Amino acid sequence: MLNKRWSGYAIFLMTALIWPGSWAYAQELEPRSYSNTPIGLNFLVAGYGYTEGKLAFDPSLRVADAKFQTHTQVVGYAHSFNAWGNSAKFDVILPYSSFSAQGLVAGVPSERDMTGISDPRFRFSMNFYGAPALTLKEFAGYRQDVIVGASVQVTAPLGQYDNSRLLNLGNNRWSFKPELGVSKAWGPWTVEIAPSATFYSDNTDFNQGRTLAQAPLYAVQGHVIYGFSSGMWLALDGLYFTGGRTTVDGVRGNNMQANSRAGLTFAMPVDRYNSVKLNASTGTSTRTGSDFNFVGIAWQYRWGAGY
Repeated sequence: MLNKRWSGYAIFLMTALIWPGSWAYAQELEPRSYSNTPIGLNFLVAGYGYTEGKLAFDPSLRVADAKFQTHTQVVGYAHSFNAWGNSAKFDVILPYSSFSAQGLVAGVPSERDMTGISDPRFRFSMNFYGAPALTLKEFAGYRQDVIVGASVQVTAPLGQYDNSRLLNLGNNRWSFKPELGVSKAWGPWTVEIAPSATFYSDNTDFNQGRTLAQAPLYAVQGHVIYGFSSGMWLALDGLYFTGGRTTVDGVRGNNMQANSRAGLTFAMPVDRYNSVKLNASTGTSTRTGSDFNFVGIAWQYRWGAGY
């Protein structure tokens, strides 16, 4: 039973497996982000993801029929701790990607291949209702009802970046994503909903020295999760997001997004310390922006707290 509750920790880390660039950060599907966990635990995650799909650009950039494929490896670390009597955690994600894209630039066939580090991400989250900070011994008697929590994710501009290219592994700007999470359990079933907003700093060195600004991107994701007595769990995931219109040197783009995605997540404990997770998602509607299919796998190892 403990394995089932703890295994949600790696899902946040798995979402780094989508692909480089700001589009991916708004399209994450993260079940069990706000589940309770004993304090003092450490989680090490290693994963791989494959993504393929279409990229859409503002028409003023004269890029058409752009398709991409990416292979991403990610290493992540998370730690759970006591924050004012509530369970909390800190996560860090370090992605490394191989990205390939093909399309027409001003009517001329072009390709873009790159390999390197993408922007790392850091997140602090805390459950401030229904998930008290518990030791390993105390957690054995815990049963979830309603959990309310919140998180803040920060993406740092440390990934590979070339200002002469439209596509890069890094974004050359900061992003900040506050999120609220509500989770309700009914026996083996859990329903979650998490609205969020992502805010971006300006990229002042975009495409040979221009300034790229982006409006906030607003999203809401939901999950219906079933937990098996063996410790396995399965989640049906959904996401809707809108906003994110860009301007380049003050010229407003016609690229406001209003898209939705659906996915499945399956987690399986291997033993007391290890678990494996599988994740797949696809776009269900795309007004503008990128439409892609994603599959990923991650391995998680946990230790600490006298475990």
